[in-house]
Amino acid sequence: MAHHSKHNAPTLRSLSKRQWIRISTAMASVGLVVAGVVATQSMYSRSEAQPTPSATAYSITENHAASRGNAREAMDGDTSYVTVKVNGKSRVVLGQDFTDVKSVLDAGDITLEPGDQVNPSLTSKVDESTTISIERQGAKMETSESKIPFNTVKKDDPSLPKGTEKVQTEGEEGILEKTNLVTRTGDKVVSSNTFATWVKKAPVEKVILVGTANPQPAATSAPAQKDDNSNNNSSQQAAASSIGSTAPVGEMQQWAHDYLLANGGSEGDFTATVYIISRESGWNVNATNPSSGAYGLAQALPGSKMASHGADWQSNYQTQLKWFWDYCKGRYGSVQGAYNFWQANHWY
Repeated sequence: MAHHSKHNAPTLRSLSKRQWIRISTAMASVGLVVAGVVATQSMYSRSEAQPTPSATAYSITENHAASRGNAREAMDGDTSYVTVKVNGKSRVVLGQDFTDVKSVLDAGDITLEPGDQVNPSLTSKVDESTTISIERQGAKMETSESKIPFNTVKKDDPSLPKGTEKVQTEGEEGILEKTNLVTRTGDKVVSSNTFATWVKKAPVEKVILVGTANPQPAATSAPAQKDDNSNNNSSQQAAASSIGSTAPVGEMQQWAHDYLLANGGSEGDFTATVYIISRESGWNVNATNPSSGAYGLAQALPGSKMASHGADWQSNYQTQLKWFWDYCKGRYGSVQGAYNFWQANHWY
């Protein structure tokens, strides 16, 4: 039979000095562990509440730089920027491996003329805190506007009888604003350098609903009469489900239309292309956003990204569009995916 003896529990007074030291050490270790957990949780909470600022992209259709929250995976790790002021008007120049003032001006396609005062000097080193000032005597900034044609979009509408058409939205031309640094001698323009180009007002497409409903057999009793508002609502809902087909306007759009259809694209892909490019750049190959440095038809940020599709990326609309389609496919799955995102967020 097992023998169980009863032991008296030790009291605080009966503990030896060595035991007191062991207990103190254990309590200190527990305290450190708890403090570490609390500190870790606190640091994690702060990192969740205040994410690290990241590069943003911008839309040329905004007067002010509008954050796109890392849209287009905007800035590569080695991409830098420098602010250039020409006769007091600022512009951001994006590029890589900036070494001196001259390298910035070359990247921004800013041509100096005899008599221009540049500060700091062309050989001065630069970083992202540098502001380059150029004063051109006898020159001033001049702003001009040109019209952006609107497109006509046709959308199937199953609520309308087949063969009928109805204008849902009237078209409106957009406005492209261009700022040039112009030097004159009397009434003669000696030089003119484009400083910035942006979409001041986006065009509005003319939308035509095309009926697709087959005639219904005559009913024995007259159906209940629907009011006009009900008919209009059903037409708008039906049209919204269809991206429609767009008639090309101009050489660039005609090429884009034909290229897409010849390479597995659809009329919907072309409609999405026209919608985005019309709002980003107004179909201006050299469109430049002075606030962000975004460039070209699709407002690539920086524009040099398009070099992956051709060395002529600065001036060739075909190269720029091919880059745009590949970008949309990689980021949104398709150009229509980019279109859906643009409609919801007013940028892409």
